Amino acid sequence: MEQSHAHHGHDDGHGHGTGGPVSWAEAARATLHCLTGCAIGEVLGMVIGTALGWGNVQTMALAIVLAFFFGYALTLRWVLAAGVGLRAAVRVALAADTLSIAVMELIDNGVIALWPGAMDSHLTEPVFWTVLAIALAAAFVITTPVNKWMIGRGKGHAVVHRYHR
Repeated sequence: MEQSHAHHGHDDGHGHGTGGPVSWAEAARATLHCLTGCAIGEVLGMVIGTALGWGNVQTMALAIVLAFFFGYALTLRWVLAAGVGLRAAVRVALAADTLSIAVMELIDNGVIALWPGAMDSHLTEPVFWTVLAIALAAAFVITTPVNKWMIGRGKGHAVVHRYHR
C-alpha cells in the first residue's frame, strides 16, 4: 500500500519533490530517464561524427549537444502531453534535467576520454561499445545520488512529477 501511496501522492510530503524523503528507486528512475536521453545522444553523435569523418573533439561535442537535446526532448514529451504550453514546458525541462544531464555527460565523456584507446576506437570495434557501456554505467551510479538530493529539495525531476498523471 505504501508504494501505491508514494506513487500517487504527489503532494503528501513523502518525496516527489516536496522536501520529504526520496527513495533510491525514485532517484534511479529519474536517472534512467536522463540516461536514456544521454545514451541516444551519445550514440547518435558518435555515429554522425564518425560517418562525417570528424575528429574526436568535434564528435564528442556533437554527442554532448545531442545528449542534452534528447534528454530535454524526453521530458518535454511528457510535460507537453500533460497540457502545459511550450514555453512553460521548456522551462520545466531545463529545471528538471540540466544538472542531471551535465553530471552524466561529465562522467561518461570523462571515462571515454581517459580510457586508453577508447577515443581512437571505431564503431565496429568491441572496445568502443564496451567503454561506452562502462561510461554510461558509471554516469548512472554517480548521477543517481545527485538526483536523489535534487528531488528531495523539490528540484530536478521533482519539478516534472506535478505533471505526471
